[in-house]
Amino acid sequence: MTQQSWTDKVSNHTQIGGIETSTLDNGTGRGTRIAWINTGTGLRYKVVIDRAMDIADAFYNQHSLAWLSHTGITPPQPFSDKGAGWLRTFGGGLLITCGLSHVGGPEQDEYGERGLHGQISNCPAEIESIIQPDPRAGKLEMSITGIIKETKIFGPSLELRRTISGTLGQPFIRIHDEVINRGNAPAPHMLLYHFNFGWPLVDEGTDIIWQGNWQAREGGINADIFHEGNTFRKCPAPIDAHSGTGEAVASIDSTPDSSGQCTAGLHNAQLGIAMALRFQKAQLPWLINWQHWGKGEYVTGLEPSTNQLIGQAKAREQSTLIFLAPGEIRTYDLEIEILHEKVAINDFMSIHGS
Repeated sequence: MTQQSWTDKVSNHTQIGGIETSTLDNGTGRGTRIAWINTGTGLRYKVVIDRAMDIADAFYNQHSLAWLSHTGITPPQPFSDKGAGWLRTFGGGLLITCGLSHVGGPEQDEYGERGLHGQISNCPAEIESIIQPDPRAGKLEMSITGIIKETKIFGPSLELRRTISGTLGQPFIRIHDEVINRGNAPAPHMLLYHFNFGWPLVDEGTDIIWQGNWQAREGGINADIFHEGNTFRKCPAPIDAHSGTGEAVASIDSTPDSSGQCTAGLHNAQLGIAMALRFQKAQLPWLINWQHWGKGEYVTGLEPSTNQLIGQAKAREQSTLIFLAPGEIRTYDLEIEILHEKVAINDFMSIHGS
């Protein structure tokens, strides 16, 4: 979209795109605050303000990009961080944030009890700002910023300041996160961005794109998918063995480019679109690839992470657990771009495709 195409023809920016907030009033998500962000390019998505500003539905033109579970959106449940209770509020969606102090399965040790993937995704945000575009003034940037707290007396007390931004006329989602230790003692920190992609972007023959040395998670049916000679970088048809709890997971030591940026993504040749997910190796050195090809639960996850999917206890044992000093801040920057032009897709595949 160029300025010349809309100059003197638009009086209200919402005719092109922007940010609209509302509250769900029906079903399991009743009472939950959301924000729809429309980039004006066919890319539009729903930020769930009450769920750590995670992203639920996402579309490019008529095509859904995200996988949604049977659960759908639910209000935050602060005490879901026990055992596998996190699964009861796991609505899928384009992004679920895992952490801020634990990522992985349920565990308990002398440092406490930790549920699956931590509690941050069940914490609501306090909105700090919403900046709308003003195309008549030449301002095409838009953003929403909020504060999400994972805290308790005696600590740990971690705070996430999240900004989701975009530009009118560009099919991008940009996420800038700052995690700060508000407590008075060092605090363990783990973070994983659980991006979940579904049909029709994910379909039989869709390319799964990433680079780096990989290792299948031990046990289960992980090695049935992730083994040399198997085409685990092409989405298959639904698999009977993935019914119920069937799933396969691999940890990837992501390979960065010369600037330190890692790229993963998906390419659906039938739809003629690709999705590029970019993140910084120094911030998020690992990428988790989750493949769950169940009938009616057909999804793959590309999940940049501070650690392998091993949990706080194992990371502590391996001396890979991050500790934030009081007042210390860690920043994270990620970007999703939707590619639809043939030249751009060809360039993307020639550089990053396997």
